[in-house]
Amino acid sequence: MRRTILITAIVFSFTSFCSFVRADKVDDFIKTEMEKRQIPGLALTIILDGKETKTAAYGFANLELKAAVQSETVFEIGSITKQFTAAGILLLQQEGKLSVDDKVSKFVTNVPDTWTNITLRHLLNHTSGIKSYTGLDGFELTKHLTQEQFIKKLAALPMEFAPGDEWKYCNSGYNLLGFVIENVSGKKYWDFMEQKIFGRLGMSSTTNRDPSIIIANRADGYEKKKGMLINRDYDLTDVFSAGAIASTVGDLAKWNAALDSGKVLSADSRSQMWTSGKLNNGKLTGYGFGWRLEPFEGHKNIGHSGSTSGFSASLQRFPDDKICVIVLCNSDETNVATTLAKTIGGFYFKAP
Repeated sequence: MRRTILITAIVFSFTSFCSFVRADKVDDFIKTEMEKRQIPGLALTIILDGKETKTAAYGFANLELKAAVQSETVFEIGSITKQFTAAGILLLQQEGKLSVDDKVSKFVTNVPDTWTNITLRHLLNHTSGIKSYTGLDGFELTKHLTQEQFIKKLAALPMEFAPGDEWKYCNSGYNLLGFVIENVSGKKYWDFMEQKIFGRLGMSSTTNRDPSIIIANRADGYEKKKGMLINRDYDLTDVFSAGAIASTVGDLAKWNAALDSGKVLSADSRSQMWTSGKLNNGKLTGYGFGWRLEPFEGHKNIGHSGSTSGFSASLQRFPDDKICVIVLCNSDETNVATTLAKTIGGFYFKAP
């Protein structure tokens, strides 16, 4: 009798274990895509109706050391940084210290005459006409330009169009917004973010991706060259407030929860952030303040991708479906994290 009970307990335990570790549809999809696309490592979180229903880690954070990705692994999140910078501007607006319709020249000095009519709104929704510095010489992280040096170098570049006439993705605008945050708040950008957002939300692993900083559980970035994985390019562009945040899926889940609860931004600020920009001719741009606003498979989608050398990231919200998918990985493939995140989101869409 005792032997029967013991055997039954063992079988039950084994069955429960197998049920717990059995791969689901998301696991199967991710593992297939990682192998096909040569993604070294990846972490994800899926949030349904405000509850984290799945957090998983796959592959390696460092191929040389064979260090596995964990849920606590820190990845560069690239342009997801922009929504935090936009939130910083909106927080200052909530405090009555600025308006998104103020001219940029009110907050930064030595701007050229061609910037006279550029507002913070233009910078936030990529309609300023200022040329993006990404890929241009002289803006490398090793140079670490001061605010004055950055503006002087940027001001020498010709405008691409009159403010509000067109939409064109522009890292320059978000760097300038970072300077506005510093000048208005009297704090360094990173100190402001820690005090107003990261610290308040318990985002303890979210920080500046500066390579000189020792960051616990930091993943290494990888690129593909002739079909082979190599360590990421070390000659990095200084993306500052346009793309220099490093974070984890857990910390970004806290940010997502704060967006739902209004813990950081008021309802009015969130509405402004998620309202499409409008060109001078009245055409909508499909971009808010640090967020893309384009439907996916007929479902409302508010999200953003992030890409830095060796990394791809994505945070995709489907508000009507109460779904959020966060994917971080150490691959340089363009928009791969967003492709995966949106596909996973689609797994949870309910039939009409």
